[in-house]
Amino acid sequence: MANILIIDDEKSIRNTLKEILEYEGYKVDEAADGQAGLEKLENQDFDVVLCDIKMPKMDGMEVLSKAAELAPDVPFIMISGHGTIETAVEATKKGAYDFLQKPPDLNRLLITIRNAADKNKLVVETKILKRRVTKTREIIGESPAIKSILETIEKVAPTEARVLITGENGTGKELVARWIHEKSNRAGAPLVEVNCAAIPSELIESELFGHEKGSFTSAVKQRIGKFEQANGGTLFLDEIGDMSLSAQAKVLRALQEGKIARVGGDKEIDVNVRVIAATNKDLLKEIDFGNFRLDLYHRLSVILIHVPTLNERLDDIPLIAEKFLKEICEDSGLSRKTFTPQGLEALKAIEWTGNIRELRNVVERLVILSDTKITDQDVINYANPGRAGSGKSMYEKFDRFQDFKDYAEKCFIEEKLKKNNWNIAKTASEIDIQRSHLYNKIEKFGLKREGME
Repeated sequence: MANILIIDDEKSIRNTLKEILEYEGYKVDEAADGQAGLEKLENQDFDVVLCDIKMPKMDGMEVLSKAAELAPDVPFIMISGHGTIETAVEATKKGAYDFLQKPPDLNRLLITIRNAADKNKLVVETKILKRRVTKTREIIGESPAIKSILETIEKVAPTEARVLITGENGTGKELVARWIHEKSNRAGAPLVEVNCAAIPSELIESELFGHEKGSFTSAVKQRIGKFEQANGGTLFLDEIGDMSLSAQAKVLRALQEGKIARVGGDKEIDVNVRVIAATNKDLLKEIDFGNFRLDLYHRLSVILIHVPTLNERLDDIPLIAEKFLKEICEDSGLSRKTFTPQGLEALKAIEWTGNIRELRNVVERLVILSDTKITDQDVINYANPGRAGSGKSMYEKFDRFQDFKDYAEKCFIEEKLKKNNWNIAKTASEIDIQRSHLYNKIEKFGLKREGME
């Protein structure tokens, strides 16, 4: 059954609605004012919200506006004893699902809640299906490197310029290529991907250019290659540094002349393809070693985009981890889970050898094995189970003992302050330090109470 939140300053109204809805089998939570309701929305999952309009401190319209940022998919049913057509219209414009007058007609109330819950279920299912169907996810991050990549994509995508994307495995090179295609004038045409490292060297030419029937032993029928499949669209050559020299020569010709020939055929075929390439290798070194053609490098690298490792943008880790956490909980049908501030700091302390791909796997593991709140201890225990208890996954980034001590002290003080609801006197007494000393520590570590700037 749906989980419903009632926000109303009148206790008698909350109790009546709760009794009716629980009798109908719904799970009900309640809040006595708008701020309390927003806090519950931030920390829990609800399928429908019943919200009064006339409330002290924060009225229902303000709650509705702020909830659009916290839980944009949750339908709001606004209720008021002073309802007018103007109020109903305003609520609808701000995104309310429906508007009911007090006292609400019982049948209409139950039908509206049922329909709103069904709508919410469909919205969530649609989001999950879209994620499964499309591989084009949001590029998440606020670091200078990511902002620069996003700006470059905006400038480059509408052009026909070839792009070479570099970066370690798992950094998101494929995602950058997909966004270049999505924002290009070719977005309506196919994006065809080829992993050059996964195809044997003797088959790469057939994969790219196709082959004619009988051109070699296993060629029992004609095959259309990736260049032809991508005609009018984009061809993404992933790990191009692993392509054989003979295939490189044919790719170079295709880029120069816009023509290809199938293996075993002598007919030239015109192709109109934008090529985006990616590699985890240093192609300039590969050129020096004789493994990559210099002329092909210059053809591919009209625009160069380097995707940084996760370790080079540590401040983006909380944003990415929380995004993965929300998606995994939705996809798995689990109740919402959250990271504690210490849990996010612990993620930042890990050496991410597998980059974004590894982080997603770790978050999925934490979702499965942790309780509702994912703590730093959970990260220590589960982020790298092969080294659980050794401490390396948590602390290997600290070269100096003082850096480790500062980190541990910050986490300890922050947890105690949170436990005591930021009561400075009580916290200082509990951890046995002077209040002035505690204030100095709070300032030193830049600690702030949640929800306060």
